[in-house]
Amino acid sequence: AMRNPLSKEIVNIPPSGIRKFFDIVSEMKDAISLGVGEPDFDTPWHIREEGIYSLEKGKTFYTSNAGLRELRVEITNYLKRRCNLTYDPDKELLVTVGGSEAIDIALRAMLNPGDEVLIPQPSFVSYLPCTILAGGKPVVIELEEKDQFRLTPKKLREKITDKTKILIMPFPNNPTGAVMRREDLEAVAQIILEHDLFVLSDEIYCELTFGSERHVSIASLPGMQERTVLINGFSKSYAMTGWRLGYAAAPHVIQEQMLKIHQFAIMSAPTTSQYAAISAVRDGDGDVEMMRESYDQRRRFVLHAFEEMGLRCFEPNGAFYAFPSIKRFGMTSDEFATRFLQEEKVAVVPGTAFGACGEGFLRVSYAYSLKSLKEALGRMERFVKRLDGKV
Repeated sequence: AMRNPLSKEIVNIPPSGIRKFFDIVSEMKDAISLGVGEPDFDTPWHIREEGIYSLEKGKTFYTSNAGLRELRVEITNYLKRRCNLTYDPDKELLVTVGGSEAIDIALRAMLNPGDEVLIPQPSFVSYLPCTILAGGKPVVIELEEKDQFRLTPKKLREKITDKTKILIMPFPNNPTGAVMRREDLEAVAQIILEHDLFVLSDEIYCELTFGSERHVSIASLPGMQERTVLINGFSKSYAMTGWRLGYAAAPHVIQEQMLKIHQFAIMSAPTTSQYAAISAVRDGDGDVEMMRESYDQRRRFVLHAFEEMGLRCFEPNGAFYAFPSIKRFGMTSDEFATRFLQEEKVAVVPGTAFGACGEGFLRVSYAYSLKSLKEALGRMERFVKRLDGKV
């Protein structure tokens, strides 16, 4: 018999829990998905035009490994303008294939076997597997609804050991919509400095922060920039998911090693996407604002609908997700989502896809038109009434 061709490490990692519901939905007639974390806007026209124009002019060659210099300069201008951060475009920035690649190579550049990575959950599905693939040891911090799913100093302290090296900061958060305001971040930063930890701050949803306060980057707090890898990208803010473009801003000593991995594993991010991104980051503030207002309107609509049907849901102030509690029905998130899909043809994601502590919750994305949201939430209300025995 042939010997096993596979890596034990890979085989033991389960596939993403988000996908299975969409595979079903795509086959279903009249189904509505509130599942995918993807803007329903087309990429703004001036951005697409720049990409098309670059193709017409034959700009189809590799860029430098770190990305087009013009794009790196525009990104550093953006970080200065929006987050009050100063980075050197030549030594502290790297353009990647989506924020996802940046997460992967940051962990690979920083971890030695057995180093511990603190991962607050519920959170994006990639942090844990990428930590394992980089030889690190994931340590989950379970966030709670009573704290509005914020990372509290107490929860952070409980999980730090002498092996802890990196804290992942997934805010604004996917799936909960939780945000960390300045005072929340200051309390966390103090502990990070005290224990000499590094931070991987995934700020891909930074532009989608609601309420009166703008997003604050943890890297902008005193003493934090030199120990933070800031990850961001174009997918969510500029509706550019399929262009596959992100970036990492990091101290040169880390950026240099990330660049090396990127060089060998990827070479350079897609050239067409980079030209388009220059236009996004240089001239896109207005687009971002327009989309943000639209999401905010949908957000309020969804929260109101949950209230009407008696679903408890804390107010999400970031990203484009709501995370309602279904604990009162006495079924698991998976059961609820499966039955809801079968009976009403609406896909939502069980909270457990984002960590065990997501049990009892659902991720509902409101990155859809109000028309779709109205229809889907009408079906949800019908479903909930049935569960409550009111129909």
